[in-house]
Parts: sequence; C-alpha cells; structure tokens
Amino acid sequence: MNIALVLSGGTGTRLGSDIPKQYIEVGGRPVISYCLERLCGCSGIDAVHIVADRAWQGLVMECMQSWGVSAGSVLLEKFRGFSEPGANRQLSILNGLTDIRKYAGDTDYVLIHDAARPVLSERQVLECLHAAKGHDGVVPVLPMKDTVYASTDRHTITSLLDRGSIFAGQAPELFRVGSYYEAVMRLVPEQILSINGSTEPAVMAGLDIVMIPGDEANFKITTKEDLENFRRMVKGT
Repeated sequence: MNIALVLSGGTGTRLGSDIPKQYIEVGGRPVISYCLERLCGCSGIDAVHIVADRAWQGLVMECMQSWGVSAGSVLLEKFRGFSEPGANRQLSILNGLTDIRKYAGDTDYVLIHDAARPVLSERQVLECLHAAKGHDGVVPVLPMKDTVYASTDRHTITSLLDRGSIFAGQAPELFRVGSYYEAVMRLVPEQILSINGSTEPAVMAGLDIVMIPGDEANFKITTKEDLENFRRMVKGT
C-alpha cells in the first residue's frame, strides 16, 4: 500500500494572510485542493491521509465532496482520515504516521507532501514510487545553480562549498512506514523539535535513502510572490 500524507497544519505566517496559505482560494478553490486532486487521481497512490487542524477539516471535506461526481468519488474513496497537527512539522508527521500505522503495514510506503505545494505532477509521484524499490526511502532533489558559501557568523564568508555535491531537497518524500516511524521515534522528545526536513530523521538513523531529480515547477507557496505566481499559473497567463 502507498499512502500519501498531506501536511496541512501550517499557519503560513510568512505570507501575512489572516488564514493559512493552504486554504486561500485560487481559481475558486483552496490551494490544498490542487495537490489532493493530483494525489487522489494518481494510480500509484492507494490512500490519502491529511494532517489538518480541526477548524479546517470541515472545509477540506466540503471541498472533496464538491469537485464533481467523478472527481469527488475518487477523492473520498482514497481518503482515510485526519490527524492533528503537532508543535512543529516533524511532530505533525509523527501524528500522521501513528494514525497511518493503524491500517498500514511496516513494509508499506508513506509519501509525505506539503499542502502548500499545489503544482505536483503525477510523474514525480510515480518516479518516487519506482525509485523506492530496494530502498528505505526516496527524496527528490535539485542541484545548486549559484555559488554556495558557508558562514559561521552570518556576516563573513567562512568557506566556499562545492555546489556540485550540494542539493536542495524537495517534496514529496517517500519512506517505508516501519523503518521511518522507528527513525522518528528515536528523536522523541527533545531532538524532534529541531528537525526541519522530513528526510533528516531517516539520514540520522542511517536508512538507505536514494535521491532522484526533482521538479523546479513543484514550488512551495511561502511568500506573496509565490501565491501570485500560482494565481497566474491557474489563470494560464
């Protein structure tokens, strides 16, 4: 079984909006609806689980029920439930994993994606699933295009880094449920609060994680400029 875990518990404070960015309407529907549609419509995904605050769960359900008879039936058929957000991203993932393990096996895969990344292609999802064979997990990455520097004081350059060996991680990230859950649990309670990326616990635990090419179009809506860029994409301008 391949389960998509959609993270929709963020507050989106950097965007300056009065509602979380994943629930802002673009093209007459919330941002979260776009990635849910892609994931539920993907042949490689068997189930979808969503981390969302209770205040927004009703809206998500209304959206899934209103996208037409055909689309709505697929969305509701694969939807398996909600989990509550945690104090940070990784604790939200842990809450989702804990609930997913009630119906999924340790050898199943969980594909972690952000609700604020609406431009997800089915190709990227299928490439993650294909690359996972024989590995504990998969992370899409992008090469660094600019010169990269290290600075210990954030003011002066400490050293020049080899950009050829440095990559930027993207979502979705795919992991074998059992081994990833164990890796995350090793960080509870103190270390998990300092984790920034989903792949960090897997790397720290020494799991076999393979990299595949990412998709530059699969950006995350973080700033107002990102939101406007997505609006233009939806309008086709």
